Amino acid sequence: MRLTVWYTLRKFVYDNLHNEAYETIFSRSINYFLILLIIGNVIAVLLESVNPIYQAYKIYFDSFENLSILIFSVEYILRFWCIVEKNPFESAWKQRWQYVTSGAAIIDLLAILPAYINFFVHIDLRFLRILRLLRLLKLTRYFVSLQILLRVIEREKGSFQAVIFILIIMIVMAAAGVYMVESSAQPNVFSSIPASMWWAVVTLTTVGYGDVTPITPLGKFLGALITILGVGLAALPAGILANGLANELELRKQKLELKFRELLQDSEIDVIADEDKVEVLRKEVGLTPEQTQDILLQLIREQQQKAIEKEKTQYCFCPHYGHQLPE
Repeated sequence: MRLTVWYTLRKFVYDNLHNEAYETIFSRSINYFLILLIIGNVIAVLLESVNPIYQAYKIYFDSFENLSILIFSVEYILRFWCIVEKNPFESAWKQRWQYVTSGAAIIDLLAILPAYINFFVHIDLRFLRILRLLRLLKLTRYFVSLQILLRVIEREKGSFQAVIFILIIMIVMAAAGVYMVESSAQPNVFSSIPASMWWAVVTLTTVGYGDVTPITPLGKFLGALITILGVGLAALPAGILANGLANELELRKQKLELKFRELLQDSEIDVIADEDKVEVLRKEVGLTPEQTQDILLQLIREQQQKAIEKEKTQYCFCPHYGHQLPE
């Protein structure tokens, strides 16, 4: 009896914390509460950086921080405990280890770890406040758009690594080039290749603060050339990200369309009447209502066309006038 209650409780916790397909007023309330708590923590960190405000309301800030640590810790423990309900036929500790090493769990751990470390090793308070801003990353769990963005970055990490590698090579070469050209004219500014890297970075990224500039004709020509190359280089990550987002959305549309087709084939859904099922599938895949509506309209047209063709095959029609002939 006790084991049954225990498993029921664990399943209840799993549904409300992990199961995206399970949606009730209580589960939505938990999500909204955690979102507001994360946003409240960020606002608290910003206000604490204003020393007069922090000193005036120190007790409230500290109490809110301790309460937040307690809630986030309980959330982490409960997620760790109930994750085994994801696949009851798989090893419990294997699933827990997979959860601990997942990106979402690492973010949850980073949200509370600095506070516990501070109990044993006293960290500079300003540094601790900055680390608390990592709690913003917890919002990725509740917003599909952020999940899509992280998925694209993960999928295109090879392309981003290539761009970063090219950027590093160009920074080193640009720094070496401007050092050779400008070191004799400005020995204090371009004193070495590492010192010249600041100019190379701000020039390649087309920021150009103007605090360090070449003055020789050859140095200015090199600076103009590097700036032009920097414009093209800066466009590479944007192009990779845009293309990755388009591909990810297309894959999700295909996934949702395939899911609808499977359910229609098994007569498990009516795309017109079962609005709740459609909404659950839409949220699960992460598409907008407009994109889902386009898919549904396409499927409805296909169903209507199939119905017309099926009706035609059941009767004989006159080839000249199209009238139904008697059987």
